[in-house]
Amino acid sequence: MSAGDQLPPSLQANPKLDAWIRIDAGGTITVRTGKVELGQGIKTAVALIAAEELDVELARIRVETADSARPPIEFMTVGSMSIESSGPAVRHAAALARRLLLARAAERLGLPPDRAGELEVHDGHVHARAAGTSTSYWELQAGKPFDHDITALAELKPRNAYRLIGKPAQRVDLPALAFGSQRFVQDLAPEGVAHARVVRPPSPHARLREVEIERARALPGVLAVVRDGSFLGVVARREEQAERAVDVLRAHADFELTALPDQAALHERLLNDVIGSFPLVDGVPVAAPVPPLLAPEGAAHTLRASYRRPFLMHASIGPSAALACFRDGALEIWSASQGVSLLAASIAQVLALPPERVRVVHVEGPGCYGHNGTDDAALDAALLARALPGTPVLLKWTRQDEHALEPYGPATQVDVQASLDAHGRLLAYNHDVYSYPHIGRAFPMGKVSALIAAQQLEKPFGIPRPRPMLAPQAGVHRNADPLYAIPAQRVVKHLCGNSPFRTSSLRSLGAFANVFAIESMMDELAAAAGHDPIAFRLAHLSDERARAVIEAGAARAAQRAPEPSGDPQRPRGRGMAFSRYENHKCYAAVFVALEVDLASHAIRLLHAVIAADAGLIIDPDGLANQLEGGFVQAASFTLAEEVRWNAQGVSSLDWDGYPILSFEQVPEVEVVLLDRPDRNPRGAGEATTGPAPAAIANAVFDACGVRLRTTPFTPARLRAALFQ
Repeated sequence: MSAGDQLPPSLQANPKLDAWIRIDAGGTITVRTGKVELGQGIKTAVALIAAEELDVELARIRVETADSARPPIEFMTVGSMSIESSGPAVRHAAALARRLLLARAAERLGLPPDRAGELEVHDGHVHARAAGTSTSYWELQAGKPFDHDITALAELKPRNAYRLIGKPAQRVDLPALAFGSQRFVQDLAPEGVAHARVVRPPSPHARLREVEIERARALPGVLAVVRDGSFLGVVARREEQAERAVDVLRAHADFELTALPDQAALHERLLNDVIGSFPLVDGVPVAAPVPPLLAPEGAAHTLRASYRRPFLMHASIGPSAALACFRDGALEIWSASQGVSLLAASIAQVLALPPERVRVVHVEGPGCYGHNGTDDAALDAALLARALPGTPVLLKWTRQDEHALEPYGPATQVDVQASLDAHGRLLAYNHDVYSYPHIGRAFPMGKVSALIAAQQLEKPFGIPRPRPMLAPQAGVHRNADPLYAIPAQRVVKHLCGNSPFRTSSLRSLGAFANVFAIESMMDELAAAAGHDPIAFRLAHLSDERARAVIEAGAARAAQRAPEPSGDPQRPRGRGMAFSRYENHKCYAAVFVALEVDLASHAIRLLHAVIAADAGLIIDPDGLANQLEGGFVQAASFTLAEEVRWNAQGVSSLDWDGYPILSFEQVPEVEVVLLDRPDRNPRGAGEATTGPAPAAIANAVFDACGVRLRTTPFTPARLRAALFQ
């Protein structure tokens, strides 16, 4: 976060110092961020940044996250952007607060203003050594506002003077999590709270024709039954009463169903649903004719392959929930949304309320690293709370709701064709990625809305049409252009429409499929050239930081190479993959050791090494946790996860129908961090998601000579590949 000529964008948008820092009267300091805590550790990182610049201990910092009714407003917590965007703003705000406090301390201690620099600060206590006098931040400020605008960059502490940043620190939210005092949105229980459920249609596009309401309305404890078009919900005094009423409503509801397409034809349908194709020029999609495939004459090897992933769920362990209260013409919502300000505006649009009359406060939920059902649950709660003014209404989705109706990560196919010369050097690379939209969050958009309840009303809002994102590293084409030195590259984004399901952001967006394809093909090319896969990659990389990450990971992985199983029916293999997230954030190389059971055709992960360079390390434990978590979630996508459906609807309605990686299937994971104090910190929460499936696929090939190119790598799929 080097000082440049301009303030960080978040400070430009929120220039009041009091929006960021408050010196509390009781010896603590409150730091605010417009980002939200999803389990990624943003509270700890922000607290470390502020404590470092203010010269206080970490324990004194309290972090408040996003609230649509107060600044700072930083819109979305997405794209591994929090440290890159909110971090610099907090740092400059804290540095400015320190300077103002020292100026006031100098005045109180009888020093001229130009001698404020002689003061020493130890944990918020300010000392004038020569005079033997002292004061503290709390004596100077004691909860009073600074009343100061941030108009220029502050002088930051030199990085070589850091005491806290880059050192191990206890997560600020860990004690509450460990001892059960943490309150998630599902736990909220204000006085007089009522409980709500929604009757969901049996398939995504079903419409409610008729329903018998009076039976449910007459049940004990029922406070309201709300029907508006196909939106149908109930509010009761107790949760079990709401559940009973929903059962009765569902039993007496008649839905008009729309058959879903054949799942077996998923990727064939995907290729036939293209609504726009855009070549990438320097990583940016452009509206231009799609160039022909690059097929150089005289190539010694030309390989072609298709890599596929299905629809995936966020599959949050806790289903979505929200609390809403409609009082005096205003609506207040407590939600785990990743974008409280945009959600507030979107709900105001649906309810025809002035935007200033809707407030959304972030409360932590189960987390999802993407767009699950949380925003939808907020509108559900609002629609039901409107029927009972003054009553707080806690709305919870069921597991079946979450699995059937959350916005899925879209199915994707990547077609790759690459050519080598006689010396094993890459001559040309072609990459065509086909996918439905990866960005489907709620934005206020006039007569359309991405919120599912808005589309079900008697006067429904329209469904947003797929529109191409032509920004660098956006959804479908994220990480589609390789970092490798290739003389001729042709990369094309194909946006598809007519998806059978809602789709939206899932951890790393298009990077999962794109890196899976690139790094699998790099291994296939290395094998065709007869080269070591690590050496082959290094031979095509000029970026020294990329090379360093691969070399560091390879060295650690070599030390932990598993011994052969000694059983020919259980061969073991090793594989690796590399990427730089969005081609400008964290570098990550993933090395996997695994075992293939040729009798059961199961794949067992044994060990993983992650080497990463995210620039300056703020919180090493937090960084390692994000890298590990990204790998484990991507391994679950790769080995187990797939949305399944039939003509009537989604059949993956529970953990049996949609299995995820179990605890016993998670391997030991080691992380090697390359600290770069001279570089700005970069987002890392999604850096390992793309390399993980390729590393696993490459290790399977090393173990048994089979290339797996479609996730998930189930026993049935491995068996078919072995015997094709």
